[in-house]
Amino acid sequence: MYLHKGKTKRLNIKTLTQEDDKKWEAFFINNPSLPFLGIDLSPTPEEQAKSWIQYQLDRYESGRYGHHALIDKETCDFIGQCGLLTQEINGEEVLEIGYHILPKYWGNGFATEAAIKFRDYAFESNLCERLVSIIDIRNIASQKVAEKNGMKRGLQVSYHGLEVYVYKITREEWLCLK
Repeated sequence: MYLHKGKTKRLNIKTLTQEDDKKWEAFFINNPSLPFLGIDLSPTPEEQAKSWIQYQLDRYESGRYGHHALIDKETCDFIGQCGLLTQEINGEEVLEIGYHILPKYWGNGFATEAAIKFRDYAFESNLCERLVSIIDIRNIASQKVAEKNGMKRGLQVSYHGLEVYVYKITREEWLCLK
């Protein structure tokens, strides 16, 4: 089972297309959160956006889920991405909720709203018994989103050259939130 479209109170959610790369370029321009991602920052924003979108399309194709476009219902603006991602931590495959919002939309609760949608979708669809969010230890804003999503800080591990916290929530904990 795979979420292709969805919605929240303020957001329309859709799978990404290669045409979304132009809208995603802004994410790679003067974004203070880029060091938290552990990615090569040498390509141009245009190259970064194309590569990022293609990586998500490859995830879809290989059955590893992927980020989705978040569209503001009121303005139709592309405001960011959120989705379920198959990851590996210390040799264990896990399902992660990942989220990235364009800086001009920070502080509006969009990441939390989208993350809750994907959390609920994952558990309601029986995709896993536990969800994680892998967050750089310096990224306080994303840590707050994970906490608002009902997650608790777990282990600190080294992940793709970064020191990260693994936030997690189990199905049982999620049921207590309902």
